[in-house]
Amino acid sequence: MGSSLTPAARIAIAIGAAGATALAYGSLVERTRFTLRRADVPVLPPGAEPTTVLHLSDLHMAPWQRDKQDWVRGLADLKPDLIVDTGDNLGHERGLEGIRRAFEPFRGVPGVFVNGSNDYFGPVPKNPFTYFMGPSKHVVKARTLDIAALHAFFADLGWHDLDNTAASLDIRGTHFEFFGVDDPHKGYDRLDLITAAIDDLRAEDPLGDETWPDEASATPRRPTVTVGVAHAPYQRVLNSFLNHGAQLVFAGHTHGGQVCVPGFGALVTNCDIPRSQVKGLSVWRHGLRSAFLNVSAGLGTSIYAPVRFACPPEATLLTLVPTE
Repeated sequence: MGSSLTPAARIAIAIGAAGATALAYGSLVERTRFTLRRADVPVLPPGAEPTTVLHLSDLHMAPWQRDKQDWVRGLADLKPDLIVDTGDNLGHERGLEGIRRAFEPFRGVPGVFVNGSNDYFGPVPKNPFTYFMGPSKHVVKARTLDIAALHAFFADLGWHDLDNTAASLDIRGTHFEFFGVDDPHKGYDRLDLITAAIDDLRAEDPLGDETWPDEASATPRRPTVTVGVAHAPYQRVLNSFLNHGAQLVFAGHTHGGQVCVPGFGALVTNCDIPRSQVKGLSVWRHGLRSAFLNVSAGLGTSIYAPVRFACPPEATLLTLVPTE
């Protein structure tokens, strides 16, 4: 006897089977298919030595995620010159245990970091379809996390906190100025403080002026690269960074869309950045200014939404090279 199913029922069953297969792949395979993305960025002064930057973001770490911890530990073999961490490191009340294990091999490597919302608040179950209605909102019942302990660990590693402030580092003969903001997704960014932070930073740098006060021993300002760092790449933040002279900007938060459609890309960005720039290296333009922008797709997901599709978890190794 032939099948009693109608054509519509057969289509519904096929769609359901395809959806179940995609969900299984996204949760069991792609979510742990950790990937290292590499790119060259021509941003250094002519003649400068190339500098490698390891960009880490959105680990959403839980203590039992040993595979992710081991993979991140292995990145120390790359021997980066600098680490940039763009937040959302924690994904559980005991997430710091996993972060300590993952980041310990980077002790002694210069680094900078900013906060993401999930460094303040633990994850909670959410309806994923709400992301189609705009950026996610703060959940009152979210449990607060021990961000002070996270900062203490990063300080012990020797990393600089860039939340609404600035810092500088000399790496391979190039002077780097960094400024950053606390999480823009929660409205913790204080862009009004950046100008004063940069002014204070340069006031403490005897080589920051164009020349020494004594014209007889005038020394030109040393080669400098200006870098902006934020967790969430909201346009107001990116535009402000460019107005403050950023040549290179790092961000995370978007998870690259987390669930993407092959040939179309991200369905959502969880902020107001264009979908075409939801992950990877691109150029951000504002007025007559432009800067390289690297948005990390991140290494984790919420423990309540452990799925990725057409968007594997990633870290990025950028090699900064001289401009032509």
